[in-house]
Amino acid sequence: MREEPKDFFVKDENGFYIYDVHHTGMNQRYEDYTTEDHQVWQILFDRQIAFLPGKVTDEYLKGIELVKFSREAIPNFEYVNKLLKNATGWNVYIVPGLIPNLAFFELMERKNFCATTWLRKMEQLDYLEEPDMFHDVFGHVPLLTNQNLCDFLVKLSKIALKHIDNEYIIECIGRLYWFTIEFGLIQEKDGLRIYGAGIVSSKGETEFSLYSDVPERLPYNVAQILQTSYHKDRYQEKYFVIDSFEQLYNSIEEIDMEIEKIAKNVLNYEL
Repeated sequence: MREEPKDFFVKDENGFYIYDVHHTGMNQRYEDYTTEDHQVWQILFDRQIAFLPGKVTDEYLKGIELVKFSREAIPNFEYVNKLLKNATGWNVYIVPGLIPNLAFFELMERKNFCATTWLRKMEQLDYLEEPDMFHDVFGHVPLLTNQNLCDFLVKLSKIALKHIDNEYIIECIGRLYWFTIEFGLIQEKDGLRIYGAGIVSSKGETEFSLYSDVPERLPYNVAQILQTSYHKDRYQEKYFVIDSFEQLYNSIEEIDMEIEKIAKNVLNYEL
């Protein structure tokens, strides 16, 4: 597990160290990127950007133009944040790696999207267990220019924070996040497209999710997603397809209702 810097923790009333969500964030230290880091960014950028047209949602392609990503340079978060702020009011918030659920949802509720600054090594171009900057930034940030998706994230975070001490409910919300923000598909006028960052940043899963006969492609269904497990170590067996980002945002009320049902069932079971 990646060690988190000690200044990201504070003591609670019982003297235990907890993650400090109100920390001002880490610095990118842009000058510390190595020649290999820049080469890795260029290779991955070139490979995906040539491959994605006709496969990724039009909103992603618009977004990557708006945030001005290019092969020439690893994105500078300070500059990217100015562009995002003007577009949707969002901000890339630097974290050392995976962070606790409370911190993650509190940050996202305040329009902060968590991202790491480190890049995979050359020998890890095709497989990486832990999300790196290419996944976090190339995969996610362009769609943070879409207002409906951004508003969905804020509302989903509010729901999660109401149930933050219930591990099972947070797991269910994690499934919804997984099958939309990470591995979602969208039906557009010109055909089926990807929008989930986990697919966008993976050439292999892009082809698998769109063209393979193996996985199921199902209409977006909140109740079903909340009960569907996912895989971290292989391609998904199921993908859920939205009709639009507006549909995704408009499902928030249904998500809230379904989560409340689950909460009551869990409480009754425990009693």
